[in-house]
Amino acid sequence: MNQHNEITKGGFTLPGEAGYEDLTLELAKRWGADVIRDSDGTVLSDDILNAGYGIYSTICLIRDHNAWAKVNMDKLQQTFLVTSPVVANSDTLIIDLMEGFFKEQFLVNDSKESLMYWQVHDRTTDTLIDNEKWSYQPQNQSVVITGICPWHKYTVSFMAYRIWEEISMYNHTTNNWNKEHLMQIDPMHKETREYLLTWMDHWCKQHEQTTVVRFTSMFYNFVWMWGSNEKNRYLFSDWASYDFTVSPLALNLFKETYGYALTAEDFIHQGKFHVTHMPADQHKLDWMEFINNFVVDFGKQLIDVVHNYGKLAYVFYDDSWVGVEPYHKNFEKFGFDGIIKCVFSGFEVRLCAGVKVNTHELRLHPYLFPVGLGGAPTFMDGGNPTLDAKNYWISVRRALLREPIERIGLGGYLHLVEDFPDFTDYIEKIANEFRRIRQLHTVGKPMVLKPRVAVLHSWGSLRSWTLSGHFHETYMHDLIHINESLSGLPVDVKFINFEDVKQGALEDVDVVINAGTLNTAWSGGKAWEDPEVIERITRFVYEGKAFIGVNEPSAVNGYDTLFRLAHVLGVDMDLGDRVSHGRYTFLPEPMEELEFIDHGPKEKKNIYLTDGLAKVLKEENGLPVMTSYEFGKGLGIYLTSYEHSIKNARTLLNIILYAAGESFLQEGITDNVNTESAYYEEDKILVMINNSDTLQKASVTIKGVTYTKDIPAFDTVILSLE
Repeated sequence: MNQHNEITKGGFTLPGEAGYEDLTLELAKRWGADVIRDSDGTVLSDDILNAGYGIYSTICLIRDHNAWAKVNMDKLQQTFLVTSPVVANSDTLIIDLMEGFFKEQFLVNDSKESLMYWQVHDRTTDTLIDNEKWSYQPQNQSVVITGICPWHKYTVSFMAYRIWEEISMYNHTTNNWNKEHLMQIDPMHKETREYLLTWMDHWCKQHEQTTVVRFTSMFYNFVWMWGSNEKNRYLFSDWASYDFTVSPLALNLFKETYGYALTAEDFIHQGKFHVTHMPADQHKLDWMEFINNFVVDFGKQLIDVVHNYGKLAYVFYDDSWVGVEPYHKNFEKFGFDGIIKCVFSGFEVRLCAGVKVNTHELRLHPYLFPVGLGGAPTFMDGGNPTLDAKNYWISVRRALLREPIERIGLGGYLHLVEDFPDFTDYIEKIANEFRRIRQLHTVGKPMVLKPRVAVLHSWGSLRSWTLSGHFHETYMHDLIHINESLSGLPVDVKFINFEDVKQGALEDVDVVINAGTLNTAWSGGKAWEDPEVIERITRFVYEGKAFIGVNEPSAVNGYDTLFRLAHVLGVDMDLGDRVSHGRYTFLPEPMEELEFIDHGPKEKKNIYLTDGLAKVLKEENGLPVMTSYEFGKGLGIYLTSYEHSIKNARTLLNIILYAAGESFLQEGITDNVNTESAYYEEDKILVMINNSDTLQKASVTIKGVTYTKDIPAFDTVILSLE
């Protein structure tokens, strides 16, 4: 057995910085970089540009055009906003539109075209107020409502220009920049498109040495509404929404295309907005398709310009990604040569790896910024970027073992690493480690176990491997924890929606996972009202397959059981209408292989056994939190919640094996839950990784032979079994 330790080069993108040429070129050599990039707020000097490396140049198409924007303010991007509800104490009410909003971000659009889309609602009765009963007062940006009911509450939905591009705004406040606020322009306008096409052509001529144009996504940012009160700075954010795409022009074009008009309420939705975590109605789906088609069509024109100059076009799938759905049927029409994804977690690696482009690249964390998420110190006093990098890497690495990624890299300000030599040492280590893993995938795929898994939710394959943002933004949802665990497990995974179920998607899977709370997109909401969905999954399990439900799976109101698949799971949840019914008692039948180390959220107090036949595999405080139910030849598994951890990922794998009727003792799996492995059968290479911060001993059996290794903290061991 030989450990592969050869040092290789390539597949690494380094952020360069003018004024730090020696540092840039030194680290490019140490980290094996073949590409140097600029970052937001930095430039590359001639010494760097002429050093023989590939050059990525970052562009954000819709910002950095302030001179043009200032004389075309009506072509800035917009959004619908809604005021906080105000209670009337007479038949007249005055509502200040901008109260509570961050005025450096928004400017009321009170044009004639915009006013046509404004709406006033009585939220007490949930009714629309006639236009004759309200008027706009431009001198103080308020709406006066008359002839209304005292003690009812009212809101105004209005349109506002966004006058400070949100990512620039965040970088300003995070890095204490002192420069002009950048505005974002809207390519929905013909004049904007003409300007951008001319600008793109001129830019390509000016950047002869650029080999890759790195688009910071396309045109529209995810919704991120800031408030004036620092106690609640982020009023509303959803990384997968389309809220920041509206304008009177877009709404008018939509009506021409789809034959019906959308209103402010279609976006505002009683002030709740249509967040990605909720099932989409047809109006939202139509709007998403409309915007997606526009972004693809115009985006391709700009990419064609880049290609005409002999440059490659990569897209950074973050920030202004709206309309750049990488699993959408139209995505390939863009003609992108590569995709770059910033990653905190394993599921983001898998999201990137599955996109149909030639090159997949990860932007690793921590970014080279003074502070990180939530303002915590990173490259400054009190920060520990090396430990941060180790913790992020163990999440990323386990997913890298499952699917190939061609490139990794960093972003930010390179000079910040000067005071952290241990960080530069560690990046050198993981860069070499990445290249070794990358090489393994060139021979063949790693071995997978038999159970084929389908994750079922409303979005299906369109939102494969994601919810609506990074792990730290969606941590409260069981499904993102399940995605994170699945991202490094040796099983084939696909994502399906309810229409897929009806079209036969269950025929080539063994286990279906449905996880989420009542009425969410992840559980499914009203999709469970379709009897054909119930019939197909019921038959699927009865004939020998498995259904794993987490939290409130298959839940919808209006039927004899809250869980529509209660007959498959053997458990249901009581919302109060069964408070007087009897409950089956039980004796727990725990299994060591299915024991959660860190269970996560508290157990639900209203889960009960439907017929007393479900086996309770785990209980807490006398309540079932994990059950198994034999249904026909198959199995229904229920968990009240799931939280990802390295140890729980092993438990989830065991649950999948148990549900599918497979043995826990599988070849290619380590015997230590703090470790994981991948076996590349074509090349006879075994990779063992330590996901903990302490030395671990692990054994793996391959074709009847057991291999045992001591693996240092956070480390990787690669063995040739030839």
